[in-house]
Parts: sequence; structure tokens; C-alpha cells
Amino acid sequence: MNLTHAPRTAGGQAQLRRSGEADGRRWLAVYLNDHLAGATGGLALCRRAARAYPTQDAGVELRRLAAEISEDRETLVGLIRELGLPVRRYKIAAGWLAERAGRLKSNGRLARRSPLSDLLELEALLLGMRGKTLLWQTLRQITDHHPGLDPELLDRLAANAERQADAVADLRRAAAEVLT
Repeated sequence: MNLTHAPRTAGGQAQLRRSGEADGRRWLAVYLNDHLAGATGGLALCRRAARAYPTQDAGVELRRLAAEISEDRETLVGLIRELGLPVRRYKIAAGWLAERAGRLKSNGRLARRSPLSDLLELEALLLGMRGKTLLWQTLRQITDHHPGLDPELLDRLAANAERQADAVADLRRAAAEVLT
């Protein structure tokens, strides 16, 4: 059973209604392509953050994470295709552009990096990793309705995403020292 948001009631409460299988597949395609856009931006962000630490341990860790994010992204593309859903190129481009736009954040310096850049980038990366964990958990939840989804694979991917998020959280804690 799929639930979607119906129009809000007069009191502003969203009502849930059941949707048909075709609607469920449509929403799944949107959901997966939105996560693909996020993965595209997250990969670019992780690679850029790694370049900020060319020889430090943090750079080694971020390069390792970038390789894993790339693999996870390819796994997501494979799942989308295996489910017979379209891969939306414009969403991939949007993810790439969003990462570029994220470089315009206020970091206390207009034209170059500041010590705050590391902290903000790691926080954005951590949010993306938490979202990726939720993606795999959500897909795990709906495996009964989509035979192309492997529950064991999704469990492994969710565990890996949690481990990746923990690694980024450690780097973020170190970067937060700039505020002391």
C-alpha cells in the first residue's frame, strides 16, 4: 500500500491517501532520481574537500570516502535501471550545479577558502550521508513491493552509509576546533 499526500484540509492538516501501483512507481522514480542528484553533488563536494587536505590524514580519509560514494552512486544508478525506471540526466546536472552553487556560501571570505569552509563542507557532506542512510533504509522497507530490490544488499549499504557518516562526523568534530 502506497500513501501519498493529498491536499490539505481547511485546518492545514495534510491528508494521506492510497495511490495505485503506477503512482507508486512514479514517486519511486522521482525519489531515486532526487537521491541520485544528491549523490552527484555529494561526490563532487567530497572530492573538493579532499583536495583541501592534500597530504593530511583527513585528505586520505576523504579520498577513500569519495571512492565509496562513487561506488554507492553507481549502485543507485544500477538499482534505478534494474527497477525499469528512468535515470533523469537533468537531475544529475542539478546535483552537480547545486554543489557548485554551494561554493558561494558565506565563509567569511568572498573569493577564497577560510578555516570555516572545512567545517561547513563537512557538515553538508554529513547531511548527505545521513540522507543516503535513509535512502537505503527506505528501499529496504519496500522490498516486498519491488522484487528487484535485494534486502541484504540494502542492509549492507545502509550499514556502510552509517559508517561513512561516522567517519565524516569525526572529521567535522576536528574541523569545529576552528570555532574555539
